[in-house]
Amino acid sequence: MSTLDVIAIQPRTNIGTTASRRLRRDGLVPVNVYGHGEKEAFGTVGADVASAIARSGAKVVDLKLEGSDEQKAIVREVQWDTFGTHVLHLDFMRVDATQRVTAHVPIHLRGTAPGVIAGGRLDHHLHSLTIECLAVQIPTEINVRITSLKIGDSLHVSDIADLPPGTTVLSPADEVVVQIVEPKGEADATEEAAEPAGE
Repeated sequence: MSTLDVIAIQPRTNIGTTASRRLRRDGLVPVNVYGHGEKEAFGTVGADVASAIARSGAKVVDLKLEGSDEQKAIVREVQWDTFGTHVLHLDFMRVDATQRVTAHVPIHLRGTAPGVIAGGRLDHHLHSLTIECLAVQIPTEINVRITSLKIGDSLHVSDIADLPPGTTVLSPADEVVVQIVEPKGEADATEEAAEPAGE
C-alpha cells in the first residue's frame, strides 16, 4: 500500500458544476468525503495533491478536514479529464482501521511467459480482482507471475496467491485472468488439418 502524507482538505461551500469549474481554474480540485455514519463533507485539495493521490495508487489515505481529527478513508473514485492528464474530482469514503471493505484492485502481470517466447499470444482477460479485506490492508496492486505459462496454458483467479492475510476473493474462482494462445495462423492451420476432406 502506497504511503502519502496526511492530506489536508479545505472546506468549500459552493457546490455544483459552475463552482467546480471555477475551482479548477484556480488550481483546486473538488473532493467529497462521506461514509462511516458522518455527514458528507465538501472540500478542495490542490491540483498537484490530487494528481499525487491518483498516481500513487494508494487505496487508503489519511485525511484532515478543518475542525476534525485525522481519519482514514478509501480513495473511492477518481475522475479524470478526457485526456487522462488532469484530475477533475476525488471521492473519499471514511473507514475504520478494523473495518472490512470491498475493493477492486488492479492486476499486474509479472515476468515473461515461455509460451510468448515460443510465439504464442498473451490474452489478458481480467484486469482487476474484487476482494474483501481490512481497509488498511487493501493492496495497491496484485502481482501475478506468468513465468510458467506455456502455449495453451491459462491462469485462473483461484491460482492467485499474492494476497494480504485474511483476504476473501469475491471474483469467481474459475474466471480466467490470462492465457497463452497459439498464433492465429497456426490455430487456423490446425483447424483446417482437422477437417475431413470433401468427397
